[in-house]
Amino acid sequence: MPIRRLPPETVNRIAAGEVVERPASAIKELVENALDAGATRIEVQADGGGLSRILIADDGHGMAPDQLALAVERHATSKLEPDDAGDVDLLRISTLGFRGEALPSIGSVARLTITSRSRDGGEAHRITVEGGDTQPVAPAAFPGPHGARVEVRDLFYATPARLKFMKSERSEAMAISEEIKRQAMAHEAVAFTLDLDGRTTLRLPAEHPGDEGRLKRLAALLGRDFEANALLIDQSREGIRLSGYAGLPTYSRGNGGHQYLFVNGRPVRDRLLQGALRGAYADFLARDRHPAAVLFLEIDPLFVDVNVHPAKAEVRFRDPQLVRGLIVGALRHALHAAGHRASTTVADNVLAGFTAHTGAAFSPTSQTSQGFAGGFSGWTGWDRPAAALQDIPGLSERSARFEPGWDAGTGALATNHSPLATHSATDPIDQPLGAARAQLHGTYIVAQTRDGLIVVDQHAAHERLVYERMKVQMAQGAVTRQALLTPEVVELDPAEADRVLARADELAELGLIVEPFGGGAVLVRETPALLGDTDVQGLIRDIADDLAEHGAALALSERLGEVCGTMACHGSVRAGRVLSAPEMNALLRQMEATPHSGQCNHGRPTYVELKLHDLEKLFGRR
Repeated sequence: MPIRRLPPETVNRIAAGEVVERPASAIKELVENALDAGATRIEVQADGGGLSRILIADDGHGMAPDQLALAVERHATSKLEPDDAGDVDLLRISTLGFRGEALPSIGSVARLTITSRSRDGGEAHRITVEGGDTQPVAPAAFPGPHGARVEVRDLFYATPARLKFMKSERSEAMAISEEIKRQAMAHEAVAFTLDLDGRTTLRLPAEHPGDEGRLKRLAALLGRDFEANALLIDQSREGIRLSGYAGLPTYSRGNGGHQYLFVNGRPVRDRLLQGALRGAYADFLARDRHPAAVLFLEIDPLFVDVNVHPAKAEVRFRDPQLVRGLIVGALRHALHAAGHRASTTVADNVLAGFTAHTGAAFSPTSQTSQGFAGGFSGWTGWDRPAAALQDIPGLSERSARFEPGWDAGTGALATNHSPLATHSATDPIDQPLGAARAQLHGTYIVAQTRDGLIVVDQHAAHERLVYERMKVQMAQGAVTRQALLTPEVVELDPAEADRVLARADELAELGLIVEPFGGGAVLVRETPALLGDTDVQGLIRDIADDLAEHGAALALSERLGEVCGTMACHGSVRAGRVLSAPEMNALLRQMEATPHSGQCNHGRPTYVELKLHDLEKLFGRR
């Protein structure tokens, strides 16, 4: 078959398939054009999942009539400026769009109309493109002083085969909503409005630029729970800045749907960034739990390549290890600073589990012999013998709280102590986790604070304390190694072997000694003693996979972490063990002094705090 040139219309439709995958893709490109145009207000309308009609209206600087015709030509853009020699630098891209493909791609598969008035003044004009056929520029009405209105009708009508691959209108509408949310997160100073099928589903006013305004925008999109349980992230390293918010480990999710990553204001889905986020929370969450986070990476455009894919959703970093180290370090620093703090949703879940007692479960007839023949409402006074009024076990005993001046013999305060001694500065009730009052079912410690009560899972709490001690011990010195009786040879792909051997020094710090053993083979002489009798072949292959995907030996560090977690679990206070008052209070004080003690090694909360006003609500006092 001879080689022939494809018609321009066919070329455009082939290219459109890369840029405009679905209605949400078209909206993404059009919104980014509005943002690049300096818009402070963007309105989005979509009907029929975006397949019937899309309208994007903004108040940006707009376009002059002579620019409208160029805007719908392929590879025509205002985003790239040539230098004095006429060369265009693709390594310093500071705008969201730059390829000049969005508008012509949409126009080749749909009915596209662009109406615009320039900020410089003059009349508004319109241009229409239907299935690649461009109409002349003509005067038109425009409702605002400047900006643009881009209307897309019958998306993919010129490529009917693509319509067969579209999902339901509801699914496409959800994808559109998710795309607008991502754009709104990255640009809190821009007001966004989204109407789906004539119904306003999103109305976000412009917020003040900065952390406070950004958190308000995130709260409007992700909920007040995220706002209450988010940790501020703001760290810089070698000219790269990471900012945003990350959720507490106990505010984790069942999937990664609440992870939003941005590079220079551009929403991205990057495996390096996602792997770094996972690595930062590796000590705090089980594998089936995912942190909630919104992170913004600001980096010199020279050190990141955004021209990887036409959709511009992927990026490549010149120094990926520097980026990964910044993310992991910044997140762990924030988690460390959070101390023993647990998410507010834990207490909310507890309160939701309480049921008010109405007395319906009691049978008045069963109390007849006790003098309650008239029922509870017919009570006329106590007629039971005084012997029936027994002390309830536990209420008459000394509390677990340390009482200064307590005389064990008399059961009262010693006379040589002032009454003010009970309110000294060291009173445990003033500590963050309060004073231990009781132990329930040999598992839960009940503590009282000045403004509420706390229930602690003794096993989960002590497990975290032991685990943190083990991590400190590992960080203070090299991991203890054990020599293999017979060194094991692991056959790998030559490229995989090179990656593993290039990290030999890093692996040695983790207790794994590897050496080259011919082409594509690695010799393992020693392994971490913590791992015991481990599968060396599987371990090395997992490390090779991690190095290929994330650039870090996560498999080994995660395995060491899992072993430490298992050892901590077996070495901690077991559920069912009765603790003395000093032991309970000592556990509370250790929790206060230990970072991350608000959750166990699997991300479950170690304690629940109920404020006094929560308790008052339960009993109708509020």
